[in-house]
Amino acid sequence: MAKLHLAKPGQSIPESYFQARFVSLRKPLGLPLGSERLLDDDKAIHAWIEDPSGEVLSVGRIHLIPEGGGGACTEHQGTDAPLCPPFTALALGGDHLRPATQIRQMGTRPSSKRQGLAKKVLRALEGEAMTLWGAESGWLHARERAVPFYGDSGWTVLGQPFVIPTIGLHATMNKRLTPH
Repeated sequence: MAKLHLAKPGQSIPESYFQARFVSLRKPLGLPLGSERLLDDDKAIHAWIEDPSGEVLSVGRIHLIPEGGGGACTEHQGTDAPLCPPFTALALGGDHLRPATQIRQMGTRPSSKRQGLAKKVLRALEGEAMTLWGAESGWLHARERAVPFYGDSGWTVLGQPFVIPTIGLHATMNKRLTPH
């Protein structure tokens, strides 16, 4: 049976986690190995599901958006990395939405999709962010095909779709975080 794992900021993350992130998110876009790693991975909460053989099947991360920050960030490492836009409500004040968090790098290996694994990862990230940081809201930029998944988990689309170069069409989504 597959097992859920969590790593808090500063805790070690197995190489198999990053391999699954690359295979599910970066390789299909033709991005190089290494683009799956983010400069602030050590400040994020990571969740993953591992099968009994040790293969990581589904991954995700959540980080705290700094006070006064709007959540703008680069999509991946490298000099050619596109910029993800800020979340307007946070960039324009939004103090009632803080502590605010951002979900990034959610991915599931193609052979493990549609088994509820990503939903378990997402719930674990939301729950741990509320516990660790007292998070009030979650924010993300969802790839177009992932919007229904997040919608089914209580996330709401805000504004119009936009394109992140090399990645594709995205929607901004948010959720008020409350205990499950």
